[in-house]
Amino acid sequence: MASKHKPDPFMVDFETAPLTDEEIKRLRPAREVFVELGLPLPGKPGRPPTGNGKQQVTLRLDNEIVDFFKADGPGWQTRLNEELANVVRQRKKA
Repeated sequence: MASKHKPDPFMVDFETAPLTDEEIKRLRPAREVFVELGLPLPGKPGRPPTGNGKQQVTLRLDNEIVDFFKADGPGWQTRLNEELANVVRQRKKA
């Protein structure tokens, strides 16, 4: 039972009332409704792929290395990745 100060969230208005058995029977997958209405399906949540694949790894680094890159503030992991990429490119040239 809702208190005097806080309304019952299911009874605020007819749109938020619990679904009836008949309404539940009429439910359809959103994909069907979007296609029927000619609407594009929503994209996947999160960042879009960048094309330059990255792999998550666990890596143990010396404190000195981590402290050095963190000292310049946020983005230290990106800067560390850039430095490693530079080393790889230089070694490939040699």
